[in-house]
Amino acid sequence: MANYYKETPELKYHLNHPLMKRIVELKERNFADKDNYDYAPQNFEDAMDNYDRVLDIVGEICGDVIGPNAEGVDHDGPKCENGRVQYAPGTDINIDATRKASLMGMAMPRRFGGLNFPIVPYIMAADMVSSADAGFENLWGLQDCAETLYEFGNDDQKQRFLTRVCAGETMSMDLTEPDAGSDLQSVTLKATFDEKENCWRLNGVKRFITNGDADIHLVLARSEEGTHDGRGLSMFIYDKRQGGVDVRRIENKMGIKGSPTCELVYRNAKAELCGDRKLGLIKYVMALMNGARLGIAAQGVGISQAAYNEALAYAKDRKQFGKAIIEFPAVAELISLIKAKTDATRAILYETARFVDIYKALDDIAKERKLTPEERAEQKKFAKLADSFTPLSKAMGSEFANQNTYDCIQVHGGSGFMKEYKCERIYRDARITSIYEGTTQLQVVAAIRYVTTGAYLAQIDDYEQQISLLAGDKPTDFDILRNKLKDMADKLRMAVNQITEAKNQELLDLMARRLVEMSAHTIMGNLLVIDALKAPELFAKSANVYVRYAEAEVEKHITFIRKFQEENIADYRQA
Repeated sequence: MANYYKETPELKYHLNHPLMKRIVELKERNFADKDNYDYAPQNFEDAMDNYDRVLDIVGEICGDVIGPNAEGVDHDGPKCENGRVQYAPGTDINIDATRKASLMGMAMPRRFGGLNFPIVPYIMAADMVSSADAGFENLWGLQDCAETLYEFGNDDQKQRFLTRVCAGETMSMDLTEPDAGSDLQSVTLKATFDEKENCWRLNGVKRFITNGDADIHLVLARSEEGTHDGRGLSMFIYDKRQGGVDVRRIENKMGIKGSPTCELVYRNAKAELCGDRKLGLIKYVMALMNGARLGIAAQGVGISQAAYNEALAYAKDRKQFGKAIIEFPAVAELISLIKAKTDATRAILYETARFVDIYKALDDIAKERKLTPEERAEQKKFAKLADSFTPLSKAMGSEFANQNTYDCIQVHGGSGFMKEYKCERIYRDARITSIYEGTTQLQVVAAIRYVTTGAYLAQIDDYEQQISLLAGDKPTDFDILRNKLKDMADKLRMAVNQITEAKNQELLDLMARRLVEMSAHTIMGNLLVIDALKAPELFAKSANVYVRYAEAEVEKHITFIRKFQEENIADYRQA
């Protein structure tokens, strides 16, 4: 029997990171729930054992149910009948399995029926589910909506809706429209208050809505008459039980076919305000998108893991010219790079998740009592780290998922182009990850200010100190890599200075992707060396492969930046 958790020991390594002690302490509030819930942990060790056991169950469900169903779900897909979505048969089986295992409310507090898990083990579950079937992760993983409702809904809304989510109901976030994709300030779906019924009514069309026929929706709508920007938008909760929303069609997509992407028509649909008016985009959707982007980063890592597994298995089995193709250096290099990129993006994914865990737990505590000065400083520090690392994690996780599935097909040769092989499906599934929840280009826009302010370089300096402490005074197998990483950091610093000193916004915009990628490569290289020093049996090979790859990428970018002349900017403008 397959078990995605046991077969991926890197997950357990990241679960046991030293910061988990602080995360559990904050999340469990000194284990106050142990007197009210028999499944609540008694202490830190008990909590970690709970996470380990549940992740083992997730790994088993992925191996026995979700993974085996993936091909059938991809073939069958969902259908739209009479304005409603009918899932593929395999999807219904997947939902039933996760519901029965109480996995639908992992991150929600126990008082709503959840498991009160931190973000780290929840993202690990998303990692595994994505490896089994990226399309199903879009249905199961929309618990991010529940996190937003928990953060901004009132007590009555939390009690009514979150208990349903924890019991197994699904959610969606209805943001985009035919004329408002990345530009959410242009949303026009109209919200008007019905004085007679004392409720809001929604009218309009939403497009590209993942799991659009979900039970509970978070909807971005224009509540302020006469406005045309983000300040006129509010967040609403729509309950499918109330009626008023029909699925006009399900998009015929390239990949993630088991996940219904819907066009929705709102006709006087009854809804209720979530949070305060006018903050829908400015505050609530920004928080929602950050959580969703971390989920897509996990999806990218899971897809990369699937690509590695498929490429390795095929290369060991396939023989050409009298030997297994993995013995050919050209093939071995491809597989080594898939593995290194997977480990690198997994390292930044869980680093980001830990940052998110700490600042969100402190945010939640602040609703119950006043934070101490030390806690406020801690909250501010980790909120900034989470905000800066989320776009890096999403951008690199999704871009590497695309590269890794491409290389996986290359390892398979002609067979990889055939639908009989899993790699054809995961290649199609990977493509969307660098598009939805903010394209890679938008992640660069979000990340560039942390390049120019020196925030990434400061964190790189911190990682260098961690490496020095781990390595001690004695020579190690990773000293060459350490020198390479320091050189990469110096080149990043040089590139940042050159671009910022020019004081040319168009030049900065043009070079932003290169600067962000240089930052990401240097950060992930440092994280992998830290992991390799702690667990060489898991990460030594990947650290050696990735740092050398990253060094070449940084060199490519620094060479371009050094030689670029400002007068060449005109060549990149298109009429």
